[in-house]
Amino acid sequence: MEHLDVRVSELKLGSVIAEDIFANTPYPIIRKDTKVSREHFLVFQNFQITKVAIANANPFNKSEEELQEAEEAKASSLSESPSMIAVKKEFGGLYSQAVKDYKKEFINWSSGSKVDVTKVRSFIMPLVERVLEERQIVAKLNDYSKVHDYIYHHAIAMGMIAGALAQKLGFEKGQIMQIATTCLLADCGMAKIDSRLLEKKAALSQHEFNEVKKHTLYSYQMIKETPLLKPEMKLAIFQHHERLDGSGYPKGEKMDSITLISQIIAVADIYHAMTSERIYRSKVSPFKVMEMIREDEFGKFNIQVVQALFSIVGDLPIGMRVELSTGETGEVIFVQQNVPTRPMIRISTSGEILDLSLKRQLYIERILG
Repeated sequence: MEHLDVRVSELKLGSVIAEDIFANTPYPIIRKDTKVSREHFLVFQNFQITKVAIANANPFNKSEEELQEAEEAKASSLSESPSMIAVKKEFGGLYSQAVKDYKKEFINWSSGSKVDVTKVRSFIMPLVERVLEERQIVAKLNDYSKVHDYIYHHAIAMGMIAGALAQKLGFEKGQIMQIATTCLLADCGMAKIDSRLLEKKAALSQHEFNEVKKHTLYSYQMIKETPLLKPEMKLAIFQHHERLDGSGYPKGEKMDSITLISQIIAVADIYHAMTSERIYRSKVSPFKVMEMIREDEFGKFNIQVVQALFSIVGDLPIGMRVELSTGETGEVIFVQQNVPTRPMIRISTSGEILDLSLKRQLYIERILG
């Protein structure tokens, strides 16, 4: 099909790019056959592109896709009540309350109380609903975690991350909530471990570490009789520290012996643990941790689950403000699909454009909003 050179100011949503678009980069910033979305207009602006080649014979008419998108946006805005908007603004409060609720249950378990799955599910569900709408929250969870109550923050965060992963992997809503609840309970057996070991600042001895490793069995024993979790969920709790290469515990299972749900929990667990501040170390950038998981932990985790986490953490909209490892701030102007955690950043103070995929020593420290 013949293409037309169209001014960006006259371009319509849904038009099809006819040629790869380059902007002093070794790779196209937008590839041929891409349908123009709202985000692309920001890319054109950032790279000062004024004309593009379009494969549409009639690019000036609104496409059916554009009209449908507009109708959906309109319906969404009409259905957004003041109370819904208020709930969206209260994530910090919801999160803090869930941590308090989990801590209370954890203390009860330490005293011998049974796990009330219904109660646990009730305080994780609002947070899972929120993260399913705004998956970028996953990249900010280590900002909320506190050292002194880490074990309770960790459980809540794990549940949220597992929910986001399950959604990304295509699980249906009911399964997502079941997986999130299961992940929240994966460490309930820690309530049976001597608290002095959980709070110890120095490195654990091998004997002490072996004691902590028993929490997977304790967790399984605490939930095995409940009819509210499916058998595959109970197995995932038992297996969530197993690794595909056989280096995990409690049984040293390998490959196909470890279920996908077990791996979802495992990835949620290690990601939050590695990013969060602990008694013995400072918190680490989620973007740096993602690369550590992909490189240093290669072969231990299901690649589909790792890729799902990459796409969630790396889902950085154009215009998102970030802080780099140098302390400089800037905004995202372009994201490469193959390396989403290393976008192109325009530095706020100088206007310089940094391509993080070419500057491996730099990384995004945190999202500013």
